Amino acid sequence: MIDKDGNQLGVLTMMDALSRAEHAGLDLVEIAPSADPPVCKIVDFGKYQYQQTKKEKESKKHQVKVKVKEVKVKPGTDDHDLATKLRHAREFIAKGNKVKITCTYRGREMARPEFGMKVVRGLCESLADVATPEAPPKLFGRALTVVLAPGAKKKIG
Repeated sequence: MIDKDGNQLGVLTMMDALSRAEHAGLDLVEIAPSADPPVCKIVDFGKYQYQQTKKEKESKKHQVKVKVKEVKVKPGTDDHDLATKLRHAREFIAKGNKVKITCTYRGREMARPEFGMKVVRGLCESLADVATPEAPPKLFGRALTVVLAPGAKKKIG
């Protein structure tokens, strides 16, 4: 049991704790229910809730949300267009975002998926100095995808 000034009162019965809280004109709040015995504190419950939400908001401020940006290519995408898409991917990675490279196949392009694989691998190799693939490229239906995370692989040797 902790009183309104933050002093520890020791282990008290439930009735004694409630009467002390009522005498102070405040609420009895269970702070640590999993502790043995549970820890309770005499506080103004509305003020306590306000401080808790304030702490949560403050902790969320320091979190970094990682976005996934997508770069779409096709097996027949020209070299100049690939260079432009590569430049965009580098910008996304420099900002700390993940990049999803998607190669979509149309019609007969599905007969030769290795062409799209070559394009995707080429982009991955070009970005190897700034990004690392999270998994090898995978074919889902008519789309070949790979996600690149910021941070280059450390070379051993």
